[in-house]
Amino acid sequence: MHIDELVEHWTVLDEERELIAGKRGATRLGFAILLKFYTRHGRFPRGRSELADEVVGHVAKQVQVPASELGLYEWSGSTIEYHRSQIRTHLGFGVCTTADADKVTVWLAENVAHAERRPERVREELLKHLRQERIEPPTPGRVSRIVASALHNAEVTWSARIASRLGPAAAQRICALVGIDDDTEPDTEPDTDDGDGAEAELIKSAPGNVSLESMMTEIRKLEAVRSIGVPEGVFADVAPKVLAAWRTRAAVEAPSHLRTHPRELTVLLLAALLVEREREITDTLVELLIATVHRIKARADSKVTRELINAFKRVTGKENILFRVADAALGHPDDPVRAVIFPAVSGGEQTLKDLVHEFKTKGPAYRTTVQTTLRASYTGHYRRGLIALLDTLEFRSNNTAYQPVIEAVELVRRYAKAGNTTYYPRAERVPEHRGTAGQWEDLVFKRDKRGRRRVVRMVYEIVTFQALREALRCKEVWVVGADSFRDPEQDLPADFAARRVENYAELRKPLDPKQFIAELKAEMRAELEALDTALPTLDWVEISERKSGAIRLTKIEAAEEPRNLRKIKKEVGRRWGAVPLIDMLKEAVLRTGCLDAVTSVAGSSSLAPEVLAERLMLAIFGYGTNTGIRAVAAGGHAHSEDDIRYVRRRYLTPQVAADIAIAIANATFAARDTALWGQGTTTVASDSTHVRAYDQNIFTEWHSRYGGRGILIYWHIERGSMVVHSQTLRASASEVHAMIEGAVRHGTTMKVEGNYVDSHGQTEIGFGVTRLLGFDLLPRIKQINKVRLYRVESGESDRYPRLAAALTRPIRWELIEQNYDQMIKYATAIKQRTASTEAILRRFTESASHPVYQAMLEVGRAQKTIFAARYLRLRELQREIQEGLNVVEASNGANSVILYGKGGDIATNRREELEMTVLCLRILQAALVYINTLMLQDVLADPQWAKLLKPADRRGLTPLFWQHVQPYGEVRLDVAKRLPLGGQAQAAQAPTSQ
Repeated sequence: MHIDELVEHWTVLDEERELIAGKRGATRLGFAILLKFYTRHGRFPRGRSELADEVVGHVAKQVQVPASELGLYEWSGSTIEYHRSQIRTHLGFGVCTTADADKVTVWLAENVAHAERRPERVREELLKHLRQERIEPPTPGRVSRIVASALHNAEVTWSARIASRLGPAAAQRICALVGIDDDTEPDTEPDTDDGDGAEAELIKSAPGNVSLESMMTEIRKLEAVRSIGVPEGVFADVAPKVLAAWRTRAAVEAPSHLRTHPRELTVLLLAALLVEREREITDTLVELLIATVHRIKARADSKVTRELINAFKRVTGKENILFRVADAALGHPDDPVRAVIFPAVSGGEQTLKDLVHEFKTKGPAYRTTVQTTLRASYTGHYRRGLIALLDTLEFRSNNTAYQPVIEAVELVRRYAKAGNTTYYPRAERVPEHRGTAGQWEDLVFKRDKRGRRRVVRMVYEIVTFQALREALRCKEVWVVGADSFRDPEQDLPADFAARRVENYAELRKPLDPKQFIAELKAEMRAELEALDTALPTLDWVEISERKSGAIRLTKIEAAEEPRNLRKIKKEVGRRWGAVPLIDMLKEAVLRTGCLDAVTSVAGSSSLAPEVLAERLMLAIFGYGTNTGIRAVAAGGHAHSEDDIRYVRRRYLTPQVAADIAIAIANATFAARDTALWGQGTTTVASDSTHVRAYDQNIFTEWHSRYGGRGILIYWHIERGSMVVHSQTLRASASEVHAMIEGAVRHGTTMKVEGNYVDSHGQTEIGFGVTRLLGFDLLPRIKQINKVRLYRVESGESDRYPRLAAALTRPIRWELIEQNYDQMIKYATAIKQRTASTEAILRRFTESASHPVYQAMLEVGRAQKTIFAARYLRLRELQREIQEGLNVVEASNGANSVILYGKGGDIATNRREELEMTVLCLRILQAALVYINTLMLQDVLADPQWAKLLKPADRRGLTPLFWQHVQPYGEVRLDVAKRLPLGGQAQAAQAPTSQ
């Protein structure tokens, strides 16, 4: 504990010394600690184990009693009860009575539980409220009962409220989804017969791959949801996370379980599912539209290219062929071509065919062929689904520049069933938009037999869908009823103007744009000046005019190799032997209490906590190793496959899995010995890993770099090898939003101030957003020779003469000043999570002309210049980034060892199952790092081993190693068998000094 915290919270004040006066020895010290603990936490400690040694020592010095005397203090009996009464009276606190408990239960239900469904969060608010009311918290068991009661009361209130808003007709249609009729009573016990649940299962089902069939299926799902008739805005005053919790609960319960609930609760859960699924399915349809239009074009390109390449043969000696053809033609002008021309050419007719084909391959015929092929693919196959989408989705735009696209979509929809009409009627106004110009113009506009300019209908449909795709990708066109593709104005905080001062303070940004610009200019000047001055002394960088790029940077020299880490790792293996991975998970769970985060999304449960914990560990192990629950269920334990699957479905949600991983990470940070690992870091490294996965879903994509279908897992790992965040991404997704998401919303106790990324994780937009969010983007730039440094102001062409070859235009500060408030608004939206980072940054793409995007680019260019100048000047920064990214590479190696089942292929087409595999992999890796941290600290607590650590060894010391881990074999789970840690392991023989 830091000295500042000890002084602030554990200093005995003058008025408190009057209470201590008259007490002696252990009684004096015990009373003082009880008093300060109660003042700090609003409750009494439950025993000596809750008191840090630093705290005891600090208080003991003040009351002039040896710290060892606390061992003589009695933690039960009349003395401590008298002390507690004195302290309560002094601080004005009272014991929680039955009336108090009833009162706070009502308060919780009305003020907290209506907007928060996670018991641990409700418990935090309860303890805070009790402290404000000066009521001592009751026992943990009673607190849990109060929280459960408040959650139940809030749920009953919401159930009645939502049912009244829906009305009896809509409620009956909702109940019919799970086979509840007005004439039948709900089941009293769950059964195995799910009854009428086919339509509910269709609505809950995951989308298929990008295909016409998937598109039509998703349209049927959306129509099924809409047919229920849930009124718009029925959940308008419900917090998004509460609605999401109800949706998750409805999704994991079988119809037979839903029928056991009170009718109003069943209606509430299913209505939440319908509302959320309507948004999700709408998003899926938009994604299918975007992917399908891209696929039509990509496949046309691929098909034509393949045909032309297969037929292409480069013809050599064209000049000689031309001469022979001309000579033969002039010598025998009246003879047949076959008799005169063909014999004059080596290879005859075939050579001439190849020559003609080569011209067509390189000429404008290629583009025309692609367009013709694309048109045939669209009209012959995909048109039916895309036209059906226009009848299903409603497109809008807030930008007048994109209104022609909206009008074109409406025109296409109106004439969708016009038969074989080639042209639109002459009287019809056909909007011209971006897609009708350029390469497609000659095909869109044709002259009819009378020479009149007409619009070819099928071609116009193709270019309109292409224009619609580009507009949707940057959210210039949005979709009514969607979530990710909703009105971009809804992504921004609605109360931004009212809370402007607080929002700026949260981001630590000045209200005046001129001050922000002045700070940015000052940093740019300082870094450019420092680089220009230091350049002659830097033997690793050279800046001069050259074709390959102005900057030349030499590779970092190899660091000294750690020589003793292998011995230390061998000692770990000698002390603990081959440790099964399931035992590492078990030990991490028991030591950290991370399963306290697990709460049922289906209400109370009759399962004993220890049984639930064991089944959860088995489910996590099955998913994290990719071996599956069936394989894990065959191991040495008392739990069946059905038992484990039930617990997984009902309890282990993605949010719960993430909470478990976060709890292990936080426990690791708390357990680290700072003398060994140093102070907590504030930087993370992030990178993606490609994992093969089933491809009959919309999420899995082909990755050109890895040459296969799969997904990307994007990791955020701190310098001590602990994973603090993970995400699943499409193979085609930009990694910038994932980097920002993990750095801002990792959820651990770590404070992220810097993020190491590889070259693909940085863009000028990334630099701009991270500058506004207040953390440093620290990329490894592979093509550093191509980097350009921006000038601060115009008219300073000779200010940095040594950097002239790498300098480019000045930053457009006026753009930043004009859009500063809007940029802060977008940054606030990311910080406050009013929408996903991906949805917010969708506005900031190269195809967008958004003014805030242009301003953000300028901020990013200024920040990138600051970073690049510092990166070139500081060799230690280059090495720091390299070492940080090496941690991610090592983590990928551990993942390949842990995720060994099914050859590393994720065998599922369900998005949630895929995410669960990734999250459980993260839990297992976090458990590995946590236990290895404790093992290394045990070994290095021995002075004979500690003295082996040289500076190079300390630099390379990492808890991410697995030579002593046994990930394979039969899964034997025995919670009574513990790993000896914390000095319990057998002492090692003294090593030989180097």
